[in-house]
Amino acid sequence: MRIGQLCPPWLAVPPKGYGGIEWVVALLADGLAEAGHDVTLFATGDSETKAKLEYVFEEAPGSAAINDIVLDATHTMFSLRDAARRFDVLHVHSPFSALAAAVETAVPTVHTLHGSFTPEMKRLYGMVAERAWFVAISEAQRRFDPDLRYGGVVYNGIDLERYAYTEDKQDYVLFLGRAAPEKGWLRAIEAAKLAGERLISAVKIAHWTEEEEWEQRIKPALPGGAEVLGEIPHDAKAELIANAKAVLFPIAWDEPFGLVMTEAMACGTPVIATPRGSVPEVIVDGETGWIVSVENYAEEAAERLGRLGEISPAACRDRVDRLFDKQAMVQGYERVFEEILAVG
Repeated sequence: MRIGQLCPPWLAVPPKGYGGIEWVVALLADGLAEAGHDVTLFATGDSETKAKLEYVFEEAPGSAAINDIVLDATHTMFSLRDAARRFDVLHVHSPFSALAAAVETAVPTVHTLHGSFTPEMKRLYGMVAERAWFVAISEAQRRFDPDLRYGGVVYNGIDLERYAYTEDKQDYVLFLGRAAPEKGWLRAIEAAKLAGERLISAVKIAHWTEEEEWEQRIKPALPGGAEVLGEIPHDAKAELIANAKAVLFPIAWDEPFGLVMTEAMACGTPVIATPRGSVPEVIVDGETGWIVSVENYAEEAAERLGRLGEISPAACRDRVDRLFDKQAMVQGYERVFEEILAVG
């Protein structure tokens, strides 16, 4: 198949720091190319891929430029020129101008739902509902709008080879993610305090809401000895995860997937999460971590941190190997593309 992969133009593929979508696209483009497909990746010029790389912006502008409309529109117009002649299928990872324009090319268009179903996004998707095929990244996400035309549910995958498995953990717990309130950084801090555990955080602070959370709520709550890192490269992140006693995932929103959970389990590190979004699909309560309430996260997570010996690191790794590895994701998208092309 001749496949056009359209990634947003804010971050490189793979990302240099924060960037879940970009990691997924990097693995998918490489995996499809390795499987023998003719893959073109539209990203930024500082990206690295086994696919053919085409770009209009030589360097990714970074997290502060996410959702910039000029970058979005320029990237879309560049990427979709002559698409009807060049591609059998377009796989669009941005829901804005790229999706709106791709459905007008006459090329079958697949859009992966990387974000949440806000009222604004449901309205946007409704406008192209009959002209695009959608892929949900969890069953939980699909249930929020079951009436869209789905090509299937495909879990995000990770490259297991890039995550070292270790049972010899160091004396800290870890929080990774954005500083947005719904991500629950403050709850992670409170849990670590109650448990008497040292907390390391690697956090993106770029959007004004993230800066506000950091200045007004997080800074005053940080205990002595807590270490706060910014956006870090993949290898440093993977090392932090592998050596952590546990990863805290105290979300208060219906996150569609949450790569952090699979990254942690791949390293044999248990996850203590809340029952929101895809969490019950990704981790097994009592086997690869624990699912505790949002309302009492600090107390319940602190209690579970005293029971980490009950979790088998090998079971954590095995679950990712079976369900969330790169190859499973690539094969899932191959099935989606083949099925929609068969429909015509």
